[in-house]
Amino acid sequence: MKAIVSTAYGSPEVLQLREVKTPVPTENEILIRIHATSVSSGDVRIRKADPYAVRFVYGFRKPKNDILGYAFAGEIEAMGKNVKRFKVGDQVFGSAGMHMGAYAEYVCLPEDGVLAMKPKNMSYAEAAAIPFGGNTALYFLRKAEIKNGQKVLIYGASSAIGTIAVQLAKYFGAEVTGVCSSANLDMVLSLGADKVIDYTKVDFSKSGETYDVIFDTVGKSSFSGSIKSLKKNSFYLKTVHMDLSSIFRGIWTSMTSGKKVKGGVTVEKSEDLNFLREIIEAGKLKAVIDRTYTLEQIPEAHGYVEKGHKKGNVVITVDHE
Repeated sequence: MKAIVSTAYGSPEVLQLREVKTPVPTENEILIRIHATSVSSGDVRIRKADPYAVRFVYGFRKPKNDILGYAFAGEIEAMGKNVKRFKVGDQVFGSAGMHMGAYAEYVCLPEDGVLAMKPKNMSYAEAAAIPFGGNTALYFLRKAEIKNGQKVLIYGASSAIGTIAVQLAKYFGAEVTGVCSSANLDMVLSLGADKVIDYTKVDFSKSGETYDVIFDTVGKSSFSGSIKSLKKNSFYLKTVHMDLSSIFRGIWTSMTSGKKVKGGVTVEKSEDLNFLREIIEAGKLKAVIDRTYTLEQIPEAHGYVEKGHKKGNVVITVDHE
């Protein structure tokens, strides 16, 4: 099969198209014929080993699994004899997690992995745009105990996580303010945001507005400004972008005030994917796709994502000859 192999950590050029052996499922695994995957900021961080701590998880000299790729959508082509949840021909979407391997024509994953049936009203490309942002946004908003009627600010509202966080916060009944650049204001409003703030012109933390939840999806908000803009008994959410200083400040803030700082790595579950599928099929959540590339163009896609200006998701379509 064709796959994009990571020969080392570094620039997009370390990603090379190779012919590799098609994996064979064990008795508890399924073989998925991938039709689409995506390139996220998380994929870029792993490829670059940035931060350096990535090497402690994925391998020191180069990734232990040299086929990267996290999110996918595809069709089950074969399975082990003990698989019960799925059948051959099922259209699925999900996350390969730390196993990775989605930058290829096929991937083998355990039956109990983060998998669900693909939404019926989505293409493979659209479905592949959901797992990274969807799982992350849902996990963090639930950590904040989001409730109907709350005021929620999404910083980085045009990102892969942010575009879904805006929609989920509205689904849960919040009043949503999105923070993004001027080029993306209309798009964020179209996703359901009640208000938008252009961060290039206005510092939201100086407006005097306070929020029940501030969710920084891109790791660029001011820590002190965000804490100041929170109500009591409220939440400041940061994804994996928290540095050591922010971690210690977060612990201290959570211990000494009614304001809680939550960060860390998303814990993914199939149940969450199924929840996302249900609201997608109900017309309450949609994918935002900025650009689409082919498997062979993954290095170019990584270069684009690394610039930090994408709107929503960058999707990779996988053509099987």
